[in-house]
Amino acid sequence: MTEPAEPKEGGHAWRYEPARDHGMSLGERARSLRRESGLIETGLHIGWWALVRGYLAAWHRVRIVGRGNLPRVAPFVMVANHSSHLDAVILASPLAWRLRDSIFPIAAGDTFFETRLATAFAAFLLNALPLWRKKCGPHAMAELRARLVSEKCGYIIFPEGTRSRDGGMSSFKPGLGMLVAATDVPVIPCHVEGAWSALPPGKRFPRPRRITVRVGEALRFDATSDDRRGWIEVASRAEEAVRKLGAG
Repeated sequence: MTEPAEPKEGGHAWRYEPARDHGMSLGERARSLRRESGLIETGLHIGWWALVRGYLAAWHRVRIVGRGNLPRVAPFVMVANHSSHLDAVILASPLAWRLRDSIFPIAAGDTFFETRLATAFAAFLLNALPLWRKKCGPHAMAELRARLVSEKCGYIIFPEGTRSRDGGMSSFKPGLGMLVAATDVPVIPCHVEGAWSALPPGKRFPRPRRITVRVGEALRFDATSDDRRGWIEVASRAEEAVRKLGAG
């Protein structure tokens, strides 16, 4: 990784710094919150997302309502209701290609990072970052928050914490607030309709159901306190915005 140092007369000086995941084994990189993309991963992402876009258009006839509200630059956090394993790819697929390496779905470590095959798929194709639900402490959230702000990346998060078993929507948890309260990172509310019908929990193969994504205007929480009260406020406002999109 190269970063500009102090400019010198006649141009810029550059300093070279190792990637955050430098020195890690492949398995360690895959499961690390510090994982970065190299040339191989970038190539995998381009090929994978080209296939995903074609599949979603042909099999699910995905429709985006409010496309103009999709983020064009990072940092950002996209949040949505969660009823299917399709949700993350549905939300990530319409985003700009130039953002591809910096979009990170936050995935349950105990689901997507338990076996080698699942880990490879989640890490190197989906570009997901793991969060273990039973071991998710302040340190992990602080690391994700620091990366979001300093590296200007984008997260896809499902604040309900788990998939709906009946297609309905549960309350948002305050972890979202721990990431964005008192920052200028925009939160993009989205509502996904049809994913539960296409691939509900317990089913292995998706059915050809139409899926609609409604994207709302960005929410800002720079004036929200970074404490328990503020985290709950963030979750409450984001949940309200997603529910409104689903109702209308």
